[in-house]
Amino acid sequence: MTHLDGAAVAPQERRRLGQLVASVAGAPVSIGCVLLIGILAAVFGGFGDGSRVPLGATARSFPEHWWVLLSSAFWARNPTSAVIGILLLLGVGVPVERRIGSRRFAVAAAAGHVVGVAAAMGFVAVAAGVMGDWVGQIGGNAFAGPSALVCAVLMASTASMTTLWRRRIRLGVFALLLLLALYNGGFADLVRLFAATVGALVGPVLSGRRPVTPHPVSSRHERRVLIALLVAVTAIGPVVAGLAPHAVGPLSVLRFLLTNLQPVDPETLQTLCAYPALARDCAAAGLQLRAGAGGTFMAVLPSFLLLLFADGLRRGRRFAWAGTLLIQAALSAMAVATIVAVLQPSAPDTAAAESMTAVDAAGYGHPFALVLPLLLPLLLAVLLLTRRKLFTVRAPRGTYRRLAVFVVGLAAVLALTYVAAASAMAQDFNPQPGLAGILADIPDRFLPLGYMFDLTPAFVPLSPGAVAVYEGVGIVFWAVTGAALLRTFLRPAHNRHSLDEDRARAIIKTQSGGTLSWMTTWPGNRYWFTSDGHSFVAYRVIGGVALTLGPPVGPRADQEKTFDEFSVHATANGWSPCFYSVPQNLKDHATARGWAGVPVAQETILDLDQVTFKGKKFQDIRTAMNNAAKAGVQAQWTTYKAAPRGVQAQIQEISEEWVADKKIPEMGFTLGSLDELDDPEVRCLVAIDKDKRVHAVTSWLPVYSDGVVVGWTLDVIRRRSTAMRASAEFLIASAAVTLRDEGYAFISLSGAPLAPPPPSDGGTGPGPSPNAMDRFLEGLGSTLEPIYGFRSLLGFKSKFQPRYVPLYMVYPDPAALPTIGSAVTRAYLPEVGFEQGLSLARTLLQSVVSRVRRSLRSRP
Repeated sequence: MTHLDGAAVAPQERRRLGQLVASVAGAPVSIGCVLLIGILAAVFGGFGDGSRVPLGATARSFPEHWWVLLSSAFWARNPTSAVIGILLLLGVGVPVERRIGSRRFAVAAAAGHVVGVAAAMGFVAVAAGVMGDWVGQIGGNAFAGPSALVCAVLMASTASMTTLWRRRIRLGVFALLLLLALYNGGFADLVRLFAATVGALVGPVLSGRRPVTPHPVSSRHERRVLIALLVAVTAIGPVVAGLAPHAVGPLSVLRFLLTNLQPVDPETLQTLCAYPALARDCAAAGLQLRAGAGGTFMAVLPSFLLLLFADGLRRGRRFAWAGTLLIQAALSAMAVATIVAVLQPSAPDTAAAESMTAVDAAGYGHPFALVLPLLLPLLLAVLLLTRRKLFTVRAPRGTYRRLAVFVVGLAAVLALTYVAAASAMAQDFNPQPGLAGILADIPDRFLPLGYMFDLTPAFVPLSPGAVAVYEGVGIVFWAVTGAALLRTFLRPAHNRHSLDEDRARAIIKTQSGGTLSWMTTWPGNRYWFTSDGHSFVAYRVIGGVALTLGPPVGPRADQEKTFDEFSVHATANGWSPCFYSVPQNLKDHATARGWAGVPVAQETILDLDQVTFKGKKFQDIRTAMNNAAKAGVQAQWTTYKAAPRGVQAQIQEISEEWVADKKIPEMGFTLGSLDELDDPEVRCLVAIDKDKRVHAVTSWLPVYSDGVVVGWTLDVIRRRSTAMRASAEFLIASAAVTLRDEGYAFISLSGAPLAPPPPSDGGTGPGPSPNAMDRFLEGLGSTLEPIYGFRSLLGFKSKFQPRYVPLYMVYPDPAALPTIGSAVTRAYLPEVGFEQGLSLARTLLQSVVSRVRRSLRSRP
């Protein structure tokens, strides 16, 4: 039995050994760098200063010691640095080299390290006349190790990554390196920053394309992630400034303003406080006690909270947005108060004077050095204010009311515990406090008041037990509060808005709606309910236009009545009503009342009882399904929330790549995105192969009738650029077959705006005699086709031989059509920035010019 077990284990060990050898063989440059580190240490007599030949780089090494431009990459100042460098090469260098190839890796590593060191030397030389004090302090610092080349190759490798991870890695790495350069400010920090910049520039060149500026287009979900990442990285800055003992960067002045304290052990404190003559020293030592575990935690409390809120920002939570904004405003206010205090004439023994002395000793000019800490929170506050529309997700009703009750209760319990413990251990404090003194000290246990107002503590703990009580209250309170806060961000985001949305969802599920009804639950809509509460209209007011999303939802017999009542309601509020994407019957009702109407989309419907995909006209569909079977690609149903983390990450990658390719912001209104896909009521169908690689994803919205789901509407349809061909056709066909087998009546492939059905379809379409508005929309659709591809999308959907159903826009006043057109545009594109607007205009102009040229060439 033992022999059999050993025989079974041996192949596994040999397989693992083979995989390890393959990894090493696939990264010869990285392994060579590891060996060079050991060889240089052996040849030149160990680490650090054991060699008479300078191998580490300083700002003054060139040109006398020119070889340090390269040798510094393989030199370690001590065994710890050598181990860290080797781990970086093995943990980052080996995977990156296997990804981009050894030749590209070697070029990026050499260029990044050499140019990075040279650029840092040049920066120090140039900046000496402008920031001489800072440059003077870092001029003698040495740099050694492979960290710069690792930064360079990592950034170079992002050129071959998907849009999602390229943006995240670049933002995270650059933000971290820039933070270290500004706060820590050492020569090594500058080298890494310049090396990473070189890697980002040469990466596209090595991949066979020119470097381009990062494209501004990203999805709403990804913009939230990037802002959260930025907030998280910048939250670490004050911690670096406060805890780094030799920080000399331009922002390192923060350590003099917030955490310029050194820990004091209880024995020293007890000795100082045992003699009345040393009362002053006792008080000073008591202040320094705050640099212990509890004091340090309270000093970095804003950073701790910002890291918590960063997770909420990533999820789009409005509470996290408000909390982050409040903290940034508070930090700015504290910086202003500190600046005013420091610049005021102060007695020699005040904390302000000591801070100013420390700032002078560091070599910073007064106004410039003290204003710098104010700029970062202000910039972040401005960024959050300008991006507030990204953070619209609200927690379920009562979430934060319950959180407030819990936090207050926790504070009360801890306060009582502190009062009881401190009273019982009063002899372990100096001076010995009474009950009144202990009660007055409670606020300082929960808030960093000593730092904010430079307050001297009324008493200080002497024994370890007293220190634990004194410091533990704040740690326990904020740790538990932080965990509770994170739980609120993890609660399901849906069914979370106002009572109106809950009522709307209930009506959708119990009454009858259309194929667009579930879209009314998306963020951005308001709700108007009939007096009996059985029907509602979802709308948004843009530029004085009350633009609805689809027809009224409720009993079918009341639809026309609801239409009339909402029109009266909108007019009474001074809005111009406009019903968008309504069916033929409601268009006829509006026409009978003197309203105008134009077709705006063609909805494509598949009646599932007729789906067989047989015959020549479905040849493309059958080919797609056969190719998927041969490639081992399967269609799997799930929801975004229930999908494995790996699948969720791939869906995000596919979505971000799709958005970036469009060169304009994600559209909204009747077009969903990743945010709308993240709904437990929405089903997802993914094309996934045997290696768990997701090729494409579609999402399906429920269509209710009399309280029962009778069909599904296609919303998101996105595929990977390197996916299996016809993966989208495969998913839609698979959805039609499985949903037919589940007993549903139809699926809607959604509408294609400004795209008439093909002439040969035999379905219902616009009238045979188009008017001037129809011709205008026809021209507009042709002009917008290069950007949005609506007509190409309709052509794609025609492969399934659907039934075409026209959707109309109806409005009472033709004179308001320009305003209505603007409202529709802003509903679909609410976030077009200046640069994106220029890109959009340029594409439109090119399209118009191309159409004119084709028209001129077609003339006899």
